[in-house]
Amino acid sequence: MKRTATRLADGRELFYYDLRDDTVREAPDRRRLDAVATASEVRRDPLLGDSVVIASHRQGRTHHPPPDACPLCPSRDGRDTEIPAADYDVVVFENRFPSLAGDSGRCEVVCFTSDHDASFACLDDERAALVLAAWTDRTAELAELPSVAQVFCFENRGREIGVTLGHPHGQIYGYPFTTPRTECVLASVAGHRRETGENLFDATLAAERADGRRIVLETEHWTAYVPYAAHWPYEVHLHPRRRVPDLRFLDDAARAEFPRVYLELLRRFDRIFGSPEPTPYISAWHQAPFRHPHRSEFALHLELFTVRRAPGKLKFLAGSESGMSVFINDVPPEAAAERLREVAST
Repeated sequence: MKRTATRLADGRELFYYDLRDDTVREAPDRRRLDAVATASEVRRDPLLGDSVVIASHRQGRTHHPPPDACPLCPSRDGRDTEIPAADYDVVVFENRFPSLAGDSGRCEVVCFTSDHDASFACLDDERAALVLAAWTDRTAELAELPSVAQVFCFENRGREIGVTLGHPHGQIYGYPFTTPRTECVLASVAGHRRETGENLFDATLAAERADGRRIVLETEHWTAYVPYAAHWPYEVHLHPRRRVPDLRFLDDAARAEFPRVYLELLRRFDRIFGSPEPTPYISAWHQAPFRHPHRSEFALHLELFTVRRAPGKLKFLAGSESGMSVFINDVPPEAAAERLREVAST
């Protein structure tokens, strides 16, 4: 992998990640752009104790442009985009409309491929490994920023999820705080350690492997399963067999095996409903916060889930979910796991 750092016309950082070590990236950003102006504010809810980001400047962000106006495609044919090069492998750059910025963290965009009509599932193993390398590199660099407490690499895919750009891409959030979900998980992990003397992630993974009914696939270095109390109709948790706190600590064997495992899961998701229509999903890396007292107890893992519960039907976060945070799942986790095994690649 070769990384090339540059800056866009308004001063934002951009990083090319290339498969070839001899790739040269010298194309300048020829646009005339004003400096990015943000109005992000983090407010704490005194009752729930969690944080809410107020980001009014994002109301004006790009929303479903036509393919020939996509800002994530390469700069070609006289049209300048967010990526100055005429082609690229993987690119990461600071978001022009960030939810978090400055002392309130950082937001970046990850473009998985220059092909506007592709998807992550279309990538080959080599390109998927390059994306993993980019996620890892950005996690390592953001970990050094005093304004970042936790890094979240994720992909929103599909209009049903709320995606505003169709080009295959994801995002990286550097939160200035430990997220509420992670705090809740770490509290459970600490309680389990006090009561049993063992790690809750290790115990959960061991229980799922022993039960077997919700295992989707297993390899030498990774295990994918539908959790016992899955919130979403089709939800898979992917864990390295050796517990590590974040992407930086994956060993070479797990890294080498990841592309094959992850691409297989994505392709199975697209086959769940027996339809040519792509399955909308969220794919999210859960990493340990950097300076948390229970950091060493956390287990890096990826959660992949879809809001589609049946052909033409979505799982909406209605009264119980949105009002009281109590999920009601129409698809039994065991049935979801069985279906995901049925659609395995032959």
